[in-house]
Amino acid sequence: MTIEIGTHVRPPPDMPADHGSIPVWNAENWFYEDFAIGDRIRSLRRTISEGEAMMFNTMVTDIHPYVADQHFAEKEGVFGRRLVAGAQVFAYGLGLVATNCLNAFSYGYDRLRFIKPVFIGDTIYTIREHMEKRPKYEEMGLIKASYSVFKGEGEQVLYCEHLQTVKYRDPETARKSPPESLADKRKEDAG
Repeated sequence: MTIEIGTHVRPPPDMPADHGSIPVWNAENWFYEDFAIGDRIRSLRRTISEGEAMMFNTMVTDIHPYVADQHFAEKEGVFGRRLVAGAQVFAYGLGLVATNCLNAFSYGYDRLRFIKPVFIGDTIYTIREHMEKRPKYEEMGLIKASYSVFKGEGEQVLYCEHLQTVKYRDPETARKSPPESLADKRKEDAG
């Protein structure tokens, strides 16, 4: 069952009813049971400018010559031009597909890899895929989603897996449900 993003968010109690009934952009009210293994979303594309790269570097005090020194990057650097900081690519890449689920809470990240460099002026986009889910706690299960960030015409630059705890709609039933995984789903679809 695929649930559309933005159509299942509970309206704020202090908002006019006709406003509260309008789907919320970039949000959902999914529960553990609503996450379908294999569901994917793709973000819009986004170009990273020189100004925002330097602003990010300044905010996090990352003044490494590869991200902050044009002269060094061109004359002595391995790539011949300045990089966008990996932490910025990670933050932007995940932010591009963040859907602000009201019932999900970040648990951590696994398998974070910076596969290729991203340069100032590159355009990135992200694909998120639901990979696994399993009961974990009394009131919440654990969801794993992959995030693949690409630049240009589809060159992968970053990969990571995001773990989130998600509230159950029906805790008693959900806790008894078997774990699900993308690998198992693919086996079922093939056979």
